[in-house]
Amino acid sequence: MATGLPKTRWNGEINKPTKSGENVFELTWQEKSSSPNRLFYGDNIDVLRLINNDSAVKGKVKLIYIDPPYSTNSIFQTRDLSNGYADILKGKDYLIFLKERLILLRELLADDGSIYVHLDDNMAFHVKVLMDEIFGVNNFKNFIIRQKCRPKNFTKNSFGNIADYILFYTKTNKATWNKVYEEWSKEKILKEYPYIDEKTGRRHKRVPVHAPGTRNGETGKTWRGVLPPQGKHWQYTPAKLEQLDKEGKIYWSKNENPRRKVFLDESKGIAIQDIWADFIDTANQNTKITGYPTEKNPELLKRIIKASSNEGDYVLDCFAGSGTTLVAASELKRKWIGVDNETVAIETILKRFANGTAKMGDYVSKEVIKQDSLFLSTEHFISNFSLYSDTKKAKSLNGTLKLWDSWLKKSLCA
Repeated sequence: MATGLPKTRWNGEINKPTKSGENVFELTWQEKSSSPNRLFYGDNIDVLRLINNDSAVKGKVKLIYIDPPYSTNSIFQTRDLSNGYADILKGKDYLIFLKERLILLRELLADDGSIYVHLDDNMAFHVKVLMDEIFGVNNFKNFIIRQKCRPKNFTKNSFGNIADYILFYTKTNKATWNKVYEEWSKEKILKEYPYIDEKTGRRHKRVPVHAPGTRNGETGKTWRGVLPPQGKHWQYTPAKLEQLDKEGKIYWSKNENPRRKVFLDESKGIAIQDIWADFIDTANQNTKITGYPTEKNPELLKRIIKASSNEGDYVLDCFAGSGTTLVAASELKRKWIGVDNETVAIETILKRFANGTAKMGDYVSKEVIKQDSLFLSTEHFISNFSLYSDTKKAKSLNGTLKLWDSWLKKSLCA
């Protein structure tokens, strides 16, 4: 594995400065084999300008997820009290900062690509207007509400603030979409599918075979000598209803009222809606995987990645932070591009890839804190990728890269 700071410019075809005329990115670290996965250490505005000149990436990114600063006027720290990042932009400055990046991100998106922007209530509604302008009102899909924490009992003069928001837009009306389902819980099964078929033993529910509104066609005619209820029509033609009955999919009540049987084993699950209450962030930094201050739940990212991309697609996060997006993309067999401007973020991402399922216990006592494993399997996880650094910042990674080499050796020998 190559380490150090070779003076190799990024990607061959791009060996000139970014639009600013000053920033050049060097290949800082690379696996033995080349990889489409790229991690950048530098200002994301420079990186986005750079990769917009790369024909292998521009217009080919299928999914962008970003969790930008929330305009909270705060300094965030890791659990060892080192600064994670400063969130100090406010109002107009914040919107200008984000607009410049959103315009470049739109250019990187494929025509069937999507973007998710994670925000809190400080700027979510302002950014919604901004994204309507850049991506188009018609390409707005959802204003997703996520429950971020448990209910609060200590609020004064207001309701408890337990939500943040994800703005979901597409570039065009041809976006990749894989419908996502939640698994049925035992409680919901018993409530929604309360019946057992006497002949087959299959669990099912019973639903009407008619729908509101009158029809003059086949669905408005008699079936077995009976018309649909007044003001309604059959959901199926009489011929289709006969077929369903022969297949044992019609239930007849004692008063000969037909209802259709919907079987649990034919259900893909519960279709996900736009309120997500199943990805609450941990309340204690010590129980996070990395200890990074804004670390997101990996399952949240997996849902988004599964819904709006396929295996082999490019996923981009230019506010990479602790690297949750990149790790989730790797696990789901997507290519990825990550960017962050903070040394602590790059170090966290490198260590996360080296450690895999190993607990990142450098911040806290391993004997006291038990952390959830990032992956379900017991294998260590090392992603093949290349690291590029702004030439003016690269030297600050020297110490980190030496540690990275030792982390890899420990991981491979574990």
